[in-house]
Amino acid sequence: MSNSGRSKPRLVADKRRKKPAKKKGVWSLFKKRASKPVRKSPAKKAAPKKRRPTKASSKGRIRGFFGRIFGFVFRLIWVISWRVSAVVAVLILGAVFYTYTTLPDVRELLDGRARGSVTLLDREGDVFAWRGDQFGGVVTAESVSPHLKNAVVATEDKRFYRHFGISPRGVASAIRINMREGRGPLQGHGGSTITQQTAKLLCLGVEYDKDAWDSEADYVRDCRRGSLSRKAKEAIYALAMEAKYSKDEILSIYLNRAYMGAGAYGAEAAAQRYFGKPAAALSPQEGAMLAGLLTAPTRLAPTSNLERSQERAATILRLMEEQDYLTAQERSRAAANPATLSEAAEAQTGGYFADWVMESGPDFFTRDTTEDVIIRTTLDQRIQRAAEEALAVIFDEKVREGSQAQAAIVVMSADGAVRAMVGGRESKVTGAFNRATMANRQTGSAFKPFVYATALELGYGPNATVVDEPYCQDIPGSGRWCPQNYQKDYRGRVTLTEALKFSLNIPAVKVSEAVGRDLVRKVAEDFGIVSDLADGPALALGASESTLLEMTGAYAGILNGGSSVTPYGLEELSLLGEETPLMGTAGGIGERVIREEAARQLTYMMQKVVAEGTARRARLDGWEVAGKTGTTQAARDAWFIGFTSDYVTGVWMGYDDNSPLTDVTGGSLPTDIWRETMVRVNEGLQPSPLPMSRGIQDRVVEDVDPRPQTRTQPQQQRETAVERILRDILGR
Repeated sequence: MSNSGRSKPRLVADKRRKKPAKKKGVWSLFKKRASKPVRKSPAKKAAPKKRRPTKASSKGRIRGFFGRIFGFVFRLIWVISWRVSAVVAVLILGAVFYTYTTLPDVRELLDGRARGSVTLLDREGDVFAWRGDQFGGVVTAESVSPHLKNAVVATEDKRFYRHFGISPRGVASAIRINMREGRGPLQGHGGSTITQQTAKLLCLGVEYDKDAWDSEADYVRDCRRGSLSRKAKEAIYALAMEAKYSKDEILSIYLNRAYMGAGAYGAEAAAQRYFGKPAAALSPQEGAMLAGLLTAPTRLAPTSNLERSQERAATILRLMEEQDYLTAQERSRAAANPATLSEAAEAQTGGYFADWVMESGPDFFTRDTTEDVIIRTTLDQRIQRAAEEALAVIFDEKVREGSQAQAAIVVMSADGAVRAMVGGRESKVTGAFNRATMANRQTGSAFKPFVYATALELGYGPNATVVDEPYCQDIPGSGRWCPQNYQKDYRGRVTLTEALKFSLNIPAVKVSEAVGRDLVRKVAEDFGIVSDLADGPALALGASESTLLEMTGAYAGILNGGSSVTPYGLEELSLLGEETPLMGTAGGIGERVIREEAARQLTYMMQKVVAEGTARRARLDGWEVAGKTGTTQAARDAWFIGFTSDYVTGVWMGYDDNSPLTDVTGGSLPTDIWRETMVRVNEGLQPSPLPMSRGIQDRVVEDVDPRPQTRTQPQQQRETAVERILRDILGR
């Protein structure tokens, strides 16, 4: 039976969810189709069930709330900050631009010294000392040795050619180091670039004004301040410099202005000061040593501690290798041959002498000079070394270890030209207490030659006699005074020569009283002893004080035939680059004090002191020597001043605190020092005789005898005796 007459059923998708299959018949299908569809009213949507807020949803809403707040704050900060930053940037650019307009031409910034330099030359014209702010001349980054340039960059600012004047990375690193080491962020390491250091050297463009500052030191301290505001100004100045000058110009300013120790400002001065060569000729090790001075120029100066300076240079050589300025081979070679000082710098000869010359010259050309000055002096470096070595030998061999005793030496020619000066046991010093020129000490028996010089000038001869016996005087206001000889014995009648030869005290006092103290004082003063001289009879025994330089100069007057001398060390002063000297010799031979014959007789008497008397330890093989020992009360001072035909040398020994010496007299250690000095001084010289009287004949001479011995007569009688002597002098 065919089904073609039936209508086809609707196509309905199978239910997604399958139920157990139930077989459906045809009738069921038909019945379903025949049923009338029921129209249902639209069903109401069920209201969503109210859910209780979960913990997660609460956190989300809180997070969203604060997120909106933070977003608002961030946007607000961003809006404010970029506007503030823009304003700050404009202000900084304005400050940089203003500073830029104030910067001078680079050539005006190369020499920034407040004082000039003083270069001291010896008698041969060789440099032996420097004073003031030494400046060897302008150099540039292109003209100096590339090793010096590379060493400076490697040490001070390895990114110098890559930054714009300031290095944020360097500042951050410095702050981190300072904080780690327990300091403030701006204390210690500064992280400054070479440009910033140069700005600091320029004091940010503020020039020194003596009316505005108490001293130059205060000005420098203010320039070196490290406050936050100062750092900000320094950064602005550095940025302006970077805009105005090239990198090499900035480096040139730095190389010319940086202090490198020992009074040397700039690379050229330092190269000449330490190595005796121009900055253009420095080796890697020498360049490294100079670069090492920039962090601590005084402490690391090779003249202060060469070994420490060499160690610092070795560190810089390593930095140069790390930054490819040196190969490993070049660095090894330089490290194996560290830089050493030049002969002049190493010797450091004549520190006391140089200080004395600087003190004796005019201030406006020495200590306060604004010019570069050249001073030619009388110093003989060979003789200076001889004196320094002699002093060292005696103290090493004959003075107990740990002794605080001091000594001084002066060597001069007969015209007063000082050839050597040692002012203390530490000879390689600058600015130290100079015992040769500053220490006023009692002279003791070293004064006696001026007593006998007065007697000889008045007509007494070397063979005139005086009685060595107990002797006393009543001193008004002081009581009775009875001098004694050093040996506490008496020799009876002796000649003036014997009295001087054995340094007898009583004959010296008697002669002084006979010729008149005023005349003795006048002769001593005319010979150059300008210190205050005693008024009483102890004048003859050296109760007065004097300096070693004065005493040595006075003895030079005896050697030259009786004329006064003014000790001098300055021969010629001129400005650098000028051929015509501004001033010449500041001393020399002056007026005659005693007759030449009297001077020759006195030299004869003093020669006997060395040949047969208290100074026998001063004898020199082949040389005639004259001199006089001196020992003060309680041996607080010991002297020997002697001379050959060429040089006069004075030696003093004692304690700075005036303590007594132990077992020392003028005829012992001071005489030993004198002899050690003169043995070295006379090397290579041909002996020549002293200018003295020879073959002195005995002749009848009135005895030297003050009348009466005990000074009890009235003042009028003493004045009559002096008047008689003056009348004899005027009538001669």
